[in-house]
Amino acid sequence: MSETKVPEELRFTKTHEWLRSEGGDLVVGITDHAQSELTDIVFVELPAVGTAVKAGDSVLVLESVKTVADLYAPVDGTISAVNGELKSHPERVNQDPYASGWIFRITPTGVVDLGNFLDAAGYRAALAGAAH
Repeated sequence: MSETKVPEELRFTKTHEWLRSEGGDLVVGITDHAQSELTDIVFVELPAVGTAVKAGDSVLVLESVKTVADLYAPVDGTISAVNGELKSHPERVNQDPYASGWIFRITPTGVVDLGNFLDAAGYRAALAGAAH
C-alpha cells in the first residue's frame, strides 16, 4: 500500500476534507486517504454557486463504484465556485485530489481560524489512530 499523501500546507477535517485559504475563500476537496477509500469516483453532485451552508452540513455527494459519500462544509458560508470539470471528469478527484481534483470554494460568513482544523501531522495521527 502506498503512503497517503498529506500536504503540509493544507488543513484537514476529521471527515477527510482538506482546505486551503485562497483570497478570502477556502478551497475544499477530499483527501488522498478519502479518495483511496472510495475507490473510483464516477459522479460528483456539485452544489449550486450561491448556496448558503452551515459548518457540518452535507454540501454534495460523491458516487464511486463502491459507495456514496457526503462531503461536508468546513465552515458557515456561501459556495462561491465549483469545479465544473468534475462533471465530465470525476476521476480527477482520484488522480489529483489536492490540485485539479478540488471540489468547491466557500466564502466564510465570519473569520476562520485555520488553527481549529487539523494540520498535516494531526491528520496523519488521526489516520493512524483510526487504523487501530
